[in-house]
Amino acid sequence: MLVLMGIPVKALIVLELRWLSLKKRVQHHYLANMKISTRFLLMFFVALGIIFMCVYQPAHLFGMEFEVRVINGFSNNSSLPLVIWCISQQDGDMGGRALQEGDDFGWRLKTNIWGNSHYLCTMKWDAKRRSFDAFKVPRDSQRCAPLNKCSWLVKEDGFYFSSDEVNWKKDFSWY
Repeated sequence: MLVLMGIPVKALIVLELRWLSLKKRVQHHYLANMKISTRFLLMFFVALGIIFMCVYQPAHLFGMEFEVRVINGFSNNSSLPLVIWCISQQDGDMGGRALQEGDDFGWRLKTNIWGNSHYLCTMKWDAKRRSFDAFKVPRDSQRCAPLNKCSWLVKEDGFYFSSDEVNWKKDFSWY
């Protein structure tokens, strides 16, 4: 019988084999747990990302619907209508309208997934002419909330914006 440092070699080999078996089981258990924790972390971060996108950027990620309305708010222009012409990349040329005092032109839109929905309108009244962004996602997705309504009131002194058609704020003048 071979003896190494007072221990039979056969016993050393058995101990070594048991050690290797135990080591292999521990490594397998560790790797299995690591796979589970990696999957858990991946699912957690995906869920967190979805929640973040829903909370902070819903308008241009999920195609929200908005209502846009342009109202002729002139007080005395029955002989001269307010002419409006609107275009967009999504809907193309939306055509022109002649709005008498109190008339409006409105449409519903659904934002695209890239977040670049843009509606440009040109207004003309007498010698005055002005183009403006009737709807633009980066600017309007938050300020038209919570009703998803963007309203414009065009008056002699300029263009007024409201998201509820009760509280109007002057956004810009004709020139």
